[in-house]
Amino acid sequence: MKLNFISKSWRRSLKYLLPILFLIPLFAVLLAGRSPWAIAQSPRQEIRGVWLTINDIDVLKDRAKVRDAVSQLARLNFNTIYPVVWNSGYVIYPSAVAQRMGIQPFVYHGRQGQDLLADLIIEAHRQGLLVIPWFEFGFMTPPTSELALNHPNWITQRRDGSQTWNSAAGEVVSLNPFLPEVQQFITDLVLEIVSQYDVDGIQFDDHMSLPRELGYDRYTIDLYVRETKKNPHPDSQNPEWVRWRANKITAFMERLNKAVKANKPHAIFSVAPASYDFAYKAHLQDWRAWVQKNIVDELIVQIYLSDLQSFLEKINRPEIQEAQQKIPTGVGILTGLRNKPIPMQQVQSQVLAARDRGLGVCFFFYESLWDYAPEPIAERQARFQSLFPIPARRFASHGFAIE
Repeated sequence: MKLNFISKSWRRSLKYLLPILFLIPLFAVLLAGRSPWAIAQSPRQEIRGVWLTINDIDVLKDRAKVRDAVSQLARLNFNTIYPVVWNSGYVIYPSAVAQRMGIQPFVYHGRQGQDLLADLIIEAHRQGLLVIPWFEFGFMTPPTSELALNHPNWITQRRDGSQTWNSAAGEVVSLNPFLPEVQQFITDLVLEIVSQYDVDGIQFDDHMSLPRELGYDRYTIDLYVRETKKNPHPDSQNPEWVRWRANKITAFMERLNKAVKANKPHAIFSVAPASYDFAYKAHLQDWRAWVQKNIVDELIVQIYLSDLQSFLEKINRPEIQEAQQKIPTGVGILTGLRNKPIPMQQVQSQVLAARDRGLGVCFFFYESLWDYAPEPIAERQARFQSLFPIPARRFASHGFAIE
């Protein structure tokens, strides 16, 4: 009888308490000046980024231009800058590692004598943007670079002994990603940046990989024989031979991630690969496994296509949908090249399609956003403003959030 009375009393109390319990978080949100429904529907750290490339070096070298560029990006509600720090075997910042290795007889400085990366970080953080330095071209380097000439045993090769091929960077060779000395060299460069600069992360692109025709150097062959008791398959597309090499690159990326996190636990470990099928089969880059193994904190898939239907097919792929359930995920969109301006209509349709699917975007590259464009600068910037009318929230390694 007593228990029944308490039960009824408790039920009566709940009748009055429930509305109050519901209103408490509502009032807390309203006091913070935000709509609770907007918070519930906000995207997972939506990426709105742009790559600052070697093509943008004139901007990076001039302090006034850097200030203007960052101000424009902040005004248009971008939230992340990916500045190049490694390109074709050379670094874009003063590097003790590069000096010690004797691979770079020059140092990039600004016109006012400034450190390009440090200057950009200060300005970007002042205006609320994240800075995630980007290792462009990964293991690739020109055969005439000091890196290739000073370390010929670091270069891998095809089965016929040839080493070079033509790429977006011109004629290149590839450092052997399986060689411990190469892995240590890349790790040293990455940790130098992460430890000496107030960066929010580090990014690797589609060339943190190996073209499948390569890997027939003496070191890699001996390693494969030792681990599998068989010779590498003469067909570079052989599934077993592809899988073994891809797994080795995955293992290196896992170690690299741990080294970065040991130094800066909240650093964003970002990758910007090509579409998965091509990345894995042609370049041994199993980025889907990287996501599944929690090696990656952020994914931006480069999809540089002009046809919207083809673009849609790529962004609808299951591996992208799988990734966006775990980490901030975006699409790399081409906004133009010096000799190939891209109309804003194409850019807009791709951005809208990506955002419609909960994906962020990153543009290649800064100066082509509006300088190398078929439309006037003011019109181009106004249309970017219409794409991003309000800021997007992102978290930085040093604690501030972009609202």
